[in-house]
Amino acid sequence: MCSFHKMNSHQWLLPDFFSYLAKITLLGLVNEIKATFVDMLPDQSEILKIVSFKTSRSGGKGGQNVNKVSSKVELIFNIDDADFLSEEDKQRLKDKLATRLDSEGLLHVVSREDRSQLLNKQRTVLKLMAILKAGLEVQKARKATKIPRAVKEKRLANKAANAQKKEGRRKPNFD
Repeated sequence: MCSFHKMNSHQWLLPDFFSYLAKITLLGLVNEIKATFVDMLPDQSEILKIVSFKTSRSGGKGGQNVNKVSSKVELIFNIDDADFLSEEDKQRLKDKLATRLDSEGLLHVVSREDRSQLLNKQRTVLKLMAILKAGLEVQKARKATKIPRAVKEKRLANKAANAQKKEGRRKPNFD
């Protein structure tokens, strides 16, 4: 990180600290400019207030434990109830996640990877956060660019070379 350089026995300088601080500030500005999310997502505690969980028995490995313990977790998230999202964000999520929403407009996230219900619950919350981040991402508009003249000339040169090659393959015409 940063280091302290000793000048004399009683003087300490922080040259690396200031350059480090400048880098952090610069990176913060760059990240702010490059931000792709309209609003920042809240932390997990706020999301947990809105979602509901359903548990059920999960198949797979686990022996007799599978028949006794409800380890499969289904997280249900209603986009309309999320007060931390603006109306634009809600509409963007509904459009992007239309195939994942049920008839009532609820998003279901399921996890059954682990034998532990708690781990599966945490996994569903992380999956939901990833889905929301991907859904709120605003795609940058593509700028149409002109094809460079050198590329056009190269294409025409290749076309002429191919035509010449194929012309040489023809049978001679003695008419």
